[in-house]
Amino acid sequence: MNATGTLRVLLVDDHAVVREGYRRLLERAEGITVVGEAGTASDGYQAFCRLEPDVVVMDISLPDVSGIEAMRRILAREPGARVLVFSMHEEAIFPTRAFQAGAKGYITKASAPEALVEAVRTVASDRTYLSQDVAQTLALRNVTGQDAGLSVLSAREFEIMRLLVSGHTVSSIAAKLGLGYKTVANYQSSIRHKLGAENATQLLGIAARTGLLTDEPAAGADTRQRTLE
Repeated sequence: MNATGTLRVLLVDDHAVVREGYRRLLERAEGITVVGEAGTASDGYQAFCRLEPDVVVMDISLPDVSGIEAMRRILAREPGARVLVFSMHEEAIFPTRAFQAGAKGYITKASAPEALVEAVRTVASDRTYLSQDVAQTLALRNVTGQDAGLSVLSAREFEIMRLLVSGHTVSSIAAKLGLGYKTVANYQSSIRHKLGAENATQLLGIAARTGLLTDEPAAGADTRQRTLE
């Protein structure tokens, strides 16, 4: 927050029209200004470093790496950064992983418009915010243990699995994450071992069962299994 008491917000979402809607909504609220926008995780990270906003409103589904990975990078640079995840994903695995990565809040795009303003102000005050639908989903998760199987994965393994089951190849994942091909291949083997998946079909089944398999595939649905072979 600057000397005038205005909350400075950075928007990270890959849809320009959506960002424009967020901007108008937030800037209609007293004491909030949008200081920057970005359409990818990489651009979001660079904008954060340059602008030093009070709150980052971050989508999960981005064209390069996920918003969770982007948040991990931001918090590695600035542990006190306040990130509010604003996503279409209601499945328990996504808010769970977002909070594990350091998010201060999670709100779905199905929420009422005024909820976003409330969430930004709550997160800016260093308090946790959950939209009602996410709170209900997490409560149900605690009862059913829906995504318990993925809890054995590290943050890096989770990101690589998310990319794998979305249809990305080991080579493309290596390029996205700045890792060597062999390193990603070793992570892939580790993921299968930890989850007890002997083949691509079983890994995809785990992803579907835990709610991870929700994004559109990278290159068509028929590529998902092939890229996991």
